[in-house]
Amino acid sequence: MSTPFYVSPQQAMADRAEYARKGIARGRSVVVLQYNDGVIFVAENPSRALHKVSEIYDRIAFAAVGKYNEFETLRIGGVRYADLRGYTYDREDVTARGLANVYAQTLGTIFSSAGEKPYEVELIVAEVGAGPEDDQIYRLPHDGSIVDEHGSVAVGGNADQISSYLGQRHRDGMTLAEALKLAVESLARDTNGAERTLTAEQLEVAVLDRTRPQQRKFKRLLGGQLTRLLDGANGAEGAGEGDEGEAGDS
Repeated sequence: MSTPFYVSPQQAMADRAEYARKGIARGRSVVVLQYNDGVIFVAENPSRALHKVSEIYDRIAFAAVGKYNEFETLRIGGVRYADLRGYTYDREDVTARGLANVYAQTLGTIFSSAGEKPYEVELIVAEVGAGPEDDQIYRLPHDGSIVDEHGSVAVGGNADQISSYLGQRHRDGMTLAEALKLAVESLARDTNGAERTLTAEQLEVAVLDRTRPQQRKFKRLLGGQLTRLLDGANGAEGAGEGDEGEAGDS
């Protein structure tokens, strides 16, 4: 009778972590930045059917990289949690922190379970507050840990290089156009330092805009509005005027 092959718990967890990290790194990156009026999400995503960035609740949005079917399951679960909590208690009781804790429990349970593979996903949950100091951004890696981020964060692909680039150039009080330009520049940099050109058709862009008069602060930047913002600061001045028809909620 052969002796069963033994793997220490430490090695098993390290192997699971490496498996998840490799899966996440194969995806295109997503960056999230604070700007003066809220939080902007920018993803390299040529698909118009599959979203990496979505609305969860009034002031809360979700971004993810990795396996689409896995993070879409988490997104739907988050929407259901938020709707139930807001209906049962109060809409103000639905917070990014509470949602991040729910996601952390789910990811942590799956990661530590020997009966199934870990999720190949990395999430960002953000909430826009009354002022920049009240904004909240949480990053959740595959193992269910929670990282409280400030200013800017990148996940997926060459996230380390992008995060370093953002950390050196992001500043408080940036306009929407400036934040978008910085996000696109960071995504356009290859691992070898070369730069690509990313067009509006290759990008998925959304914001949590604290200045919106309605309760729901999430909107997508599409079509002409996004093109004008990408063209420069002059486009940003007119982007908020008369473009609500192009910025549809999700």
